Amino acid sequence: MDRLCDRCLQLLQDFVNFIRKVSSGLVLHIKQCLLQLSECCCFRRRKYDVRQLYRPVLEQHEKEAAQEFLRYIETGFETSPLSPESLESLRTLAFSENPDLQQSAALYYLHMSQHLNTQLPEEYLEPYHALLQTSDLEVQQTSSLSLVNFLLEGNVNKEAVVQMGLLEPILELLESGDSIIQCNSCACIMTLAISESNREAIGSAGGVIPLMALAKSYDPRVQQNAVGALLNLTRSERIQHVLCREGALPVLTLLLQSPDSEVQHYSCAALSKIAANPEHHEAMLQIGDRFLLRMLLSLLSSSVDKVSMQSCVCLRNLATNGDTQTDLIAMNILPLLLTLLDSNNREVQQSSLALLWIFSQHPLNKGAAEELLQNLGNLLLTQPLNPLLTCQVAQIIENLSLPENIQAIIESQCFKGLLQAFLSTENEEESLLCVTSCIAELTKHELVQSYLVERMDIPLLKYTMGLTSQAHHPELSFQAASIIRQLALHEKMVSLLKCEMEAVQHYLLNFLKHQELRFQQLGITTLCILSEDH
Repeated sequence: MDRLCDRCLQLLQDFVNFIRKVSSGLVLHIKQCLLQLSECCCFRRRKYDVRQLYRPVLEQHEKEAAQEFLRYIETGFETSPLSPESLESLRTLAFSENPDLQQSAALYYLHMSQHLNTQLPEEYLEPYHALLQTSDLEVQQTSSLSLVNFLLEGNVNKEAVVQMGLLEPILELLESGDSIIQCNSCACIMTLAISESNREAIGSAGGVIPLMALAKSYDPRVQQNAVGALLNLTRSERIQHVLCREGALPVLTLLLQSPDSEVQHYSCAALSKIAANPEHHEAMLQIGDRFLLRMLLSLLSSSVDKVSMQSCVCLRNLATNGDTQTDLIAMNILPLLLTLLDSNNREVQQSSLALLWIFSQHPLNKGAAEELLQNLGNLLLTQPLNPLLTCQVAQIIENLSLPENIQAIIESQCFKGLLQAFLSTENEEESLLCVTSCIAELTKHELVQSYLVERMDIPLLKYTMGLTSQAHHPELSFQAASIIRQLALHEKMVSLLKCEMEAVQHYLLNFLKHQELRFQQLGITTLCILSEDH
């Protein structure tokens, strides 16, 4: 038989048309039901346009699964979205070659991702293999979005996603030509990379290079998520080396110029983490003749607090190098940092103080030191007490306590602010130690001794004496006793100490019996001073 007659051909054509009509009707019924659900205000969050696709003939088991799935949606979705029946139907629909059936499964996952309040059982991740690897873009868009939602809401275990083998199909989606799929897959990687083990898996699977390519995308959503994923990957030292080797430093540096503040923040934060390792400093600073430093300086003036804060962090990590400090001071960084001290954002203030602390160890010119001290004094006297901020300011003042700066420290009211912080009842142990240590260092200078003795009275003396007996905090005790020892050179102080001789004898005896030699020496020198005839 070479060919069929016209009558037989017509019969076969009619049969095919009939099967297609039946298949289309069943799939259309499922899609109409899901679309009606998605259009309801209790379900719908985003609008999805369902396009018409070629519908191949359905297998019998697919028809049965579709019918069962439809019945389940109509009767059991609201009461129990997770059940053995729904899982079996999802598997059948997801692994179908019919894109409409796959889209039905993808939409079901999307609805669950928006409303599920419990953990998604791991077995429900299995159908994602087929949904993410399908050739249908709409299915990939919907299924990747639902996976992002599950990850962001914490409905699935991040390590389980990788263990179930979903990392490879997600990474493959990074190379999709569709921006929605790129955006969703980058978001998946960004969230998965929060886990340490996942970061290593992503790096080993070659996820760095496609993310770097997407970090240069013209789509701002794709770019944001790609750079966010790179940021989370920089938490791994091994991947930091991979990023540097693959040319990520110029990419991240150029992204600092992005008009998108999120991209600026993510790229700056990624560079900050890389800069935390001094091994990378040379490579970072060689880009365009200190181009990175210039870009970071410009971001200090950003109107977005988290961007200016992160630029401070990155500069702080880079400024551990003395030559970099010199370059930054020559680039006039100090006025920019002083401006940040007036910020209403506490984190911005603290970040700028952390960087100023590094520069305070550098020989500043007299004018710069005086301006800095003026701002620090104002900060201590006008800002509500914050232990971390107070500690940072005290450490900076201590670094600046050179003979040529003592007059400026007093005139700028820094010392007045330190005394106010010293006596505050809201002090935490660490901030109290920082302030006490700073005052002890300053009282080595006669000008400060005279200033403090004039303001010394019995309550202040008793408070300081009380700190010398902090057995659980020996460093605080030592610094408080150092203040007393320096002030004991003045007659007024000796007179006040004699009024509290019992307490003085008690703390001196404890110091003389102390195991550490420095405590014994301090006790002896104080005793000798008090024994002199004033």
